[in-house]
Amino acid sequence: MLENKCKKCRRIGEKLFLRGDKCFTPKCPLSRKPYAPGMSKKTKSRRPKNRSEYGLQLMEKQKIKLTYGIRERQFSNYLKGANKKSKGDTEALLFEALESRLDNVVFRLGFCNSRSSARQIVSHGHIMVNGRKVNVPSCKIKSGDKICIRPQSAEKAIFKDIDIKIKKYNPPAWIKLDKAKKEGEIISQPSI
Repeated sequence: MLENKCKKCRRIGEKLFLRGDKCFTPKCPLSRKPYAPGMSKKTKSRRPKNRSEYGLQLMEKQKIKLTYGIRERQFSNYLKGANKKSKGDTEALLFEALESRLDNVVFRLGFCNSRSSARQIVSHGHIMVNGRKVNVPSCKIKSGDKICIRPQSAEKAIFKDIDIKIKKYNPPAWIKLDKAKKEGEIISQPSI
């Protein structure tokens, strides 16, 4: 299962940081095998194919879907929502919608190493939003919302080394992180 994530990065041809800390080490499969999966060493030396405009756009869409861990239907719904709002750039509105998902916010707070583990933490009910347990990873977070780890879940093995991780971590400008309480607050909407 975990190797499939590395194959996706190799297929795209760049690091998408789907495995968290392993992507920063020299053991990352993309650094060891910088060619697409399924190719042998003999065929990797061939010239890469020139992609069409459609192929380039498809590759960019797949990068977004893989990075945020969403399926085609969810991506289509986010895109329709961004197109319906006439005030602003579609790209910026799509980015704002994807960044304000609860699983992404948990990842941005530094509670876990990857978005997929953040998704699992949320779906297992370890996160509270405004004092209420939430287990829907796609829940939209708004300005003023407070996100924290449930007190009952704080002693779980998942959160064992969280104090060390949070001390070194600096969240984005649109999130305020209280490192002592392990609580985050959304100050403003995310922007590109």
